[in-house]
Amino acid sequence: MLSLVHGSVVIGINAFLVEIEVDVSPGLPGFHLVGLPENAVRESRERVRAAIKNCGYAFPSQRITANLAPADIKKEGTGLDLPLALAILIVSGTIPKEAVDGLVFCGELSLDGSIRPAKGVLPIGLVVRELDKAGLVVPRENAKEAAVVQGLNVYPAGHLSQVVEFLRGQSRIPKSCVDLDRLFACEHGDGPDFSDVIGQETAKRALEVAAAGGHNISMVGPPGSGKTMLARRLPSILPPLTFEEALETTCIYSVAGLLSKDTPLITRRPFCSPHHTISDAGIIGGGTIPRPGQVSLAHNGVLFLDELPEFKKNCLESLRQPMEDGYVTICRASMTLVFPSRFTLVAAQNPCPCGHFGQEGQVCSCTPAQIYRYRTKISGPLLDRIDIQIEVPAVPYGQLSSGRKGEGSEIIRERVVNARKIQEKRFEDSGIYSNAQMSAREIDRYCPLDHGCRKFLEEVSAKLRLSARAYHRVIKIARTIADLSGGDSIGLDHLAEAIQYRSLDREKLGF
Repeated sequence: MLSLVHGSVVIGINAFLVEIEVDVSPGLPGFHLVGLPENAVRESRERVRAAIKNCGYAFPSQRITANLAPADIKKEGTGLDLPLALAILIVSGTIPKEAVDGLVFCGELSLDGSIRPAKGVLPIGLVVRELDKAGLVVPRENAKEAAVVQGLNVYPAGHLSQVVEFLRGQSRIPKSCVDLDRLFACEHGDGPDFSDVIGQETAKRALEVAAAGGHNISMVGPPGSGKTMLARRLPSILPPLTFEEALETTCIYSVAGLLSKDTPLITRRPFCSPHHTISDAGIIGGGTIPRPGQVSLAHNGVLFLDELPEFKKNCLESLRQPMEDGYVTICRASMTLVFPSRFTLVAAQNPCPCGHFGQEGQVCSCTPAQIYRYRTKISGPLLDRIDIQIEVPAVPYGQLSSGRKGEGSEIIRERVVNARKIQEKRFEDSGIYSNAQMSAREIDRYCPLDHGCRKFLEEVSAKLRLSARAYHRVIKIARTIADLSGGDSIGLDHLAEAIQYRSLDREKLGF
């Protein structure tokens, strides 16, 4: 007898359906699994055998052959346990063959038949809806995650016996549903606020510009000047996630196994702050079966690299492609995967190894050679890709003791959102979302400069010896500053402020 049950596996962040065909034929007892199963899938034979027996169902004592189609794609993960067990129960006569028509099953089995949560349920739900299947049976812990997909019938199950009774028609499983409006209503919540930051008005203004245009930013300053404090507050002024952005981000966390059962949908922009000892694969993604790295986990959010020169050079140089393209391509002999990685980079570093170079009232213990080596750990091409480069000086004691607070995040965020709305209208036919994503062609189209502005920028570029990329980034920043002020065109004052945000370029010539 032959049975067919649909499951699903995830490769990268995309899911595809797997047809699980089980055939029982006369011969010596055995359980053979074919169709390029990886280790976790091959081990499912023992989990499935024990789960079926411990639930009191008959396990065929003949030759069992299970085929996972399409057979030319590697299958990885534990989510095929449940559909494989159901396919065996169909050939043994425990479940009617037609009961599984139109349904897709996902879940890992315990030896006692309990259904454990699986990774990547959200992308599976998206592909099930796209193929217009009747419904998706998932572990109870993953139910809310799958129910985020509107228009999909989601059946949460906690035990193999419960699924068998459901398919026999002996009981029913209530469909799972999620209130998306309530999830997004909780988006603001309590968190770091810019009103907590005393002083540093220039840095706060630079972060506002970065948030409004999606620009990368680097902060240089002594220890304790507030670089980390400022960076952690950047998500609080970024525009709210759209539903499409929330789905993209949640898919990445679902595949990585970082989504909790209490957070079915990520509605806040992510903030990732890896330690400087991270490996290349940790930051970019990789592994035998490639997994998303920190640049992908920060998709639609902020990637904060504290103590930037302490990161390994290979890690830093590997950031070039995702910063430029908004995605990471990971190639293996058997597959090529693409992970999204459109993030805002925030980098922080000290002016020298001891951190006191140029600080009034402090003595720097570093030699010129040490300072040079420290600063040159960051390559010119990488610096070119960081739009805004600012100095964050130590806050005077007088300001700290005054207790006077600045603008809160809500006020700043309102200006940022207004600037983003201008950009959305400007780029509605261009397929981009912010000024930072403009190419040279779009800069020529959307950022025209009058004669005075062009002459000023040419003179500054010649003095600072700006590269073509840095030249274009100054124009992008000026466009964002103009959007924040509500201006239709870029003026001299916008360009002048944008130039001030290239402090590392000005340092080269002692400005």
